[in-house]
Amino acid sequence: MIRIFVGFDDTDVKDSDRGTGKLARWFERELPRGCKVWGVVRQQLLVNELIPYTSHNSSACVVIECPETVSVEMIADRAISHIKHHFIEGSDPGLCICAEGNPAMANLMVFGRVCAERVVSQKEALTAARGAHLSGHGGTNDGIIGASAAVGLTSQGWSGRFIEFGRLRNIPESVEVGTLDQLGIKVISLDRDAQIPGPADIVKNDGWLRPRLVGGFPVLLVEPIGPGLWKALEKKQNNGHREGTHNGRQNLLQGAGKDH
Repeated sequence: MIRIFVGFDDTDVKDSDRGTGKLARWFERELPRGCKVWGVVRQQLLVNELIPYTSHNSSACVVIECPETVSVEMIADRAISHIKHHFIEGSDPGLCICAEGNPAMANLMVFGRVCAERVVSQKEALTAARGAHLSGHGGTNDGIIGASAAVGLTSQGWSGRFIEFGRLRNIPESVEVGTLDQLGIKVISLDRDAQIPGPADIVKNDGWLRPRLVGGFPVLLVEPIGPGLWKALEKKQNNGHREGTHNGRQNLLQGAGKDH
């Protein structure tokens, strides 16, 4: 089995009924036989007045585990059809796909960090993704920037928030640490004394559990609220924004190119 990283960005507009995070999660339905989604990770990019976006300027990466008989080209064909099917007029969708072991991944990792620090251009994205799949599918095609960043940051394994991992959305508001461990989610305490949550301890999460990508694993950060009782530090924002909703257009007009 190999891992293939599929980055999506800029697939929505203001007041649309779906964001990039949702489109990325839906892609599981389109996978070739034998493939499965390991996780879907939301990546936060630079928020800057020079960068137009719908709510948070985030992008999403779907991490797929595939038989070696499945190629990036096969995944790309399905991802492009997926984008075209869900395209929203006014968006500027981008798609980036890279398999683990591809030498292009090292440049994408660096590019991802840069996208979180400064405004960059489509030209820089195209250079970073050389050797991987990178394509735009509407509007200005500015989504190629966030899509590339999503792949690089996720493959690096030290940033992002899971918006899908196994049956993440079915986990109850109170769940045992041991159950989370069985699901592949590591529970780590951030309290001063660095206590270790026990398998029978309970984690309260208010019905919204979103682990972070830390060291290549989904990690749930918690703090103690009582004997054998913990609460997840990640909380849902009640600000009207949909998770994963964004518009990755980072298009400062400078010279001949649109920068981001």
